[in-house]
Amino acid sequence: MKKDLKQTARVILFLSLAILLLWISFRGVNFKDLWESLKKADYWWLLPAAAMAVFSFFVRARRWTLLIEPLGYKPALINTYHSVATGYFANLLFPRLGEVTKCAALGEKEKIPFDKLVGTVIIERTIDMLTVFAILGLTLIAGSTTTGSFLSGNVLAPLSQKLSSSFGSATLFYLLIIALIVLVIILYFVLRKKLSDKPFFKKIYAFVDGIIDGVKSIAKLKRKWEFLFLTILLWVVYLFMTYFPLLCLDSTKELGISGGMFILVIGSFGMAAPVQSGLGAFHWIVSRGLLIAYGIPLSEGLAYATLSHESQLLIIAIFGAISFFALFGRKGGKVLSSTGKI
Repeated sequence: MKKDLKQTARVILFLSLAILLLWISFRGVNFKDLWESLKKADYWWLLPAAAMAVFSFFVRARRWTLLIEPLGYKPALINTYHSVATGYFANLLFPRLGEVTKCAALGEKEKIPFDKLVGTVIIERTIDMLTVFAILGLTLIAGSTTTGSFLSGNVLAPLSQKLSSSFGSATLFYLLIIALIVLVIILYFVLRKKLSDKPFFKKIYAFVDGIIDGVKSIAKLKRKWEFLFLTILLWVVYLFMTYFPLLCLDSTKELGISGGMFILVIGSFGMAAPVQSGLGAFHWIVSRGLLIAYGIPLSEGLAYATLSHESQLLIIAIFGAISFFALFGRKGGKVLSSTGKI
């Protein structure tokens, strides 16, 4: 009962944060102008964006399968796809619950140890992060300073000021991070023999070992080139998911692929915020980015962010729910409840 209450409280907390971010995003906006933009939008362009979203589930599922195979398991692609979609569905409830849920779902369906799957997901997220920075680097190399200038003035500088005010200086914050890393290394390598008999640490060591095994699997990939191709394809698909909604509005349809690339990069930072599916954070960073970088009115930028984000949420809700019940039917509640105990 206490665990259920804690989970409910966490969901409410992060949902409240999302609502706060939405309020900040829409504060001061002329809602009449926003409504007019939404009424005049060409919604047909959301159909190819939705198709790209569903296709991305399959691409990500196939790429995840390639990471799992070196561990000695060959999950069916359809089960992996349903697990990926179920993970996105879980993110609607609680931020980052999706990674845990999709591992629990596939592990339950294909009888694969949960901790080994977590290692592969860590690889996925690391590669995705590196890809975002690679795209950012490519835009800078290509001569565009739009993305770099916006992130520097509106994300990195405020973050540095926040760290300095919270810890006295950013240097102290980084020293604390280094000290934490050193402590973890000592607990894992130096004190492992002494602590491994204790149930609590035994579970932690087993969990970490599983993650390490998953990370090592990247070196054992049999189809490295296919993995690289799928990674590039995935982000090309994400680019078009970002680009097609631009064509819905007269104010954004002329931004082209370069505008889509800009939104893809800054939108990724918004989606990384600790709220359900980037709700509020995506709207804020994209609308402000379009205003500062391209001079697009705030109401128009929020119209684009709303069309892009909410259409994707609808796809996730529909296909995620279908996948969830395809995997577990009425027994699915047990899988979701088990994720809260991990």
